[in-house]
Amino acid sequence: MREVWELDTSMRPDSRGTTTTQPRLLRRALDFIHDNAQYEITIRDIASASDVTPRALQYAFREHLGTTPLEYLRRVRLERAHRELQSADPALDTVTSIAGRCGFSHPGRFSSAYKQVFGTEPSRTLRSC
Repeated sequence: MREVWELDTSMRPDSRGTTTTQPRLLRRALDFIHDNAQYEITIRDIASASDVTPRALQYAFREHLGTTPLEYLRRVRLERAHRELQSADPALDTVTSIAGRCGFSHPGRFSSAYKQVFGTEPSRTLRSC
């Protein structure tokens, strides 16, 4: 799972640049996801920001990234949470507050997804700082 994430992040345009391997709609969608991952966003929000239908968006993600827009969003959120947990002060931050800042509204689901991707509980990552 970690290897897939690394592959996916390599597709992200850097600093609003363009890549020749991605259609414009996909670049707009990736920018929107990265800029708004901390908010509650839907497939319709991403599609609207990309000026396409949800179906066209789903197809572009499958074709070029091998995943769905919402799975990509989840991975972006998990990676952000992982970085925050690694750099947070356990005396000042909690797993729940970090998860919330990264766009996760349900701490239990966050914890489960985090462990599946990173192989450890988020609380262990936080305490290891």
